[in-house]
Amino acid sequence: MEQESKFTFVDLFSGIGGFRMALAANGGSCLGFSEISRDAVETYCDNFAEASDGNLGDVRKIEALPPHDLLTAGVPCQSWSIAGKNLGFDDDRGQLWNDTLYLLKQSRPKAFIFENVKGLVDPRNESALGHILERIREAGYHARHHVINSCDHGVPQNRVRVYIVGFRNKGCFERFRLPPPLEARKTLGDLLGIQTRVPAAATASPGRVMSLSSKNGFNDYFLFNDLRNGDTTIHSWDILETTDRQKHLCHLLLQNRRKRVYGRLDGNPLSLPHFQSLDPTVALDELLALVDLGILEAEEYLFDVASPKRHALAEEESMVLACAAGGQLVIDDLKGNRSLGLGRGGIARTVEALKEKGIITCREIRYDFKNTKISTGLFGVNRIFLPSSDRFPTLVASDTTDYIALDDIEPTTTEDYRRQFLEKIYRSGRFRRISKREACLMQGFPGEFRLPDARARWMKLVGNSVSVPVIDMLCKAILETGVFAPKTKKPGSRTSVAAGS
Repeated sequence: MEQESKFTFVDLFSGIGGFRMALAANGGSCLGFSEISRDAVETYCDNFAEASDGNLGDVRKIEALPPHDLLTAGVPCQSWSIAGKNLGFDDDRGQLWNDTLYLLKQSRPKAFIFENVKGLVDPRNESALGHILERIREAGYHARHHVINSCDHGVPQNRVRVYIVGFRNKGCFERFRLPPPLEARKTLGDLLGIQTRVPAAATASPGRVMSLSSKNGFNDYFLFNDLRNGDTTIHSWDILETTDRQKHLCHLLLQNRRKRVYGRLDGNPLSLPHFQSLDPTVALDELLALVDLGILEAEEYLFDVASPKRHALAEEESMVLACAAGGQLVIDDLKGNRSLGLGRGGIARTVEALKEKGIITCREIRYDFKNTKISTGLFGVNRIFLPSSDRFPTLVASDTTDYIALDDIEPTTTEDYRRQFLEKIYRSGRFRRISKREACLMQGFPGEFRLPDARARWMKLVGNSVSVPVIDMLCKAILETGVFAPKTKKPGSRTSVAAGS
């Protein structure tokens, strides 16, 4: 049953209706929405029983909006190149932020909520944010930006976004207050229907607590990569069948590859003599065995350079040879030289071409981990979150390699925590990607919210949406200012006034 209308709103960049769901639940009546994604429009109309002709279409082509009380806009992130143009509201259409501000100026609602990615408040975008706020002020509004994490307001998702909330009436603006974050947070276990318990404090000294969710010294998720170490980091040598000796060699590399003595990069491969300086018993065949396992990778690192006088050189070959010094060429010098403009693939191809011409000859081979991209994880897994976690990584339009565990574990020590996870969760296959229903719940939509069947399609729609509980919180705070209160007569006066007029 719909509530009696307390205010009207227009929903720009509506997506699948995150703004609308929250505002309608608080008595708002939608007078029109604007969206250009076909999937989003169909999903919006299906779930809100909205006729497709309610779509106002491309924001860049809208000349006027119907009179309304509240304007909302989940403005897509851009490069924010609008800063510094100062062309005026009628002359700078085409940039989505400018189009939004143009419609705000034209329609003059009593209040608005604009949403954007957290990058808008980064120092590098300071001028862009300042430009937006100045344009809002020029339009006759009092506004402030707020950085809000969805996990603080009722959903288990780490989603930090910027919300600009503004009022035409200064008194309403001054009365606007955000409520404090919720003390009781939902967990992934609430979504899965799994009862979780907070682990007792770790009896061993815990490693560095990671940035998302942790309790009593235990991280609520396990990270899969070979370049970092910690109590809840899983390495490829933990997954593949390896001996204690092989694990020892991997840890030697892990603990030393970032030391400056081995190179100038953040992570450097080590040669056989380097390994032997750390442990004199290391043999070449041991390193090659780890290469065969797919844990290490051999890399030609240092080259002797011969005279190229008898060879015709391509431009990129000359550029690479220009990095040589003292008759030697170091791969580090190429990787760290941005002016080359070749990228890793271009460097590798050019080095091969110079080898084929006999201009360079490998002098030193080094060894590094094969998996050197932290974000890609290992064997298709980046992170696995336990049901006890109160936040999942930000849902984005593209799918991720983050998973949820289907069982909880009760560790007693940090060593036991790792052992239980590997045995009960990872090796038992008790983990999976989030489902469509769970993605909806992580954004505050009903689990039965209707979305396309294809995972790529619904993941894009949900990932591009706003979190419904955050909008619900903002809407309630706006209502409490009295901005939409009905007009009342002043005693002894024939005129009428309203809080938000």
